[in-house]
Amino acid sequence: MVVIVPKVEVNLDQLAKALEELSPGELETLEIRFNPELRAELKDRWAKAKEELAKGRTLSKRDLLAQ
Repeated sequence: MVVIVPKVEVNLDQLAKALEELSPGELETLEIRFNPELRAELKDRWAKAKEELAKGRTLSKRDLLAQ
């Protein structure tokens, strides 16, 4: 399958301004998208979490917030 991606040209000043306006969550998402190691780690964590949920080995919200 061939995916055609349109070319986008952006002025570096515009790009810098857009990056400065990102929220912390958006910056984290951007970092994950550009870092293959972080992407792999996140996929691994999701897989482990699904396994634990299926086995009933997760904490309830009450247990999680109890101190």
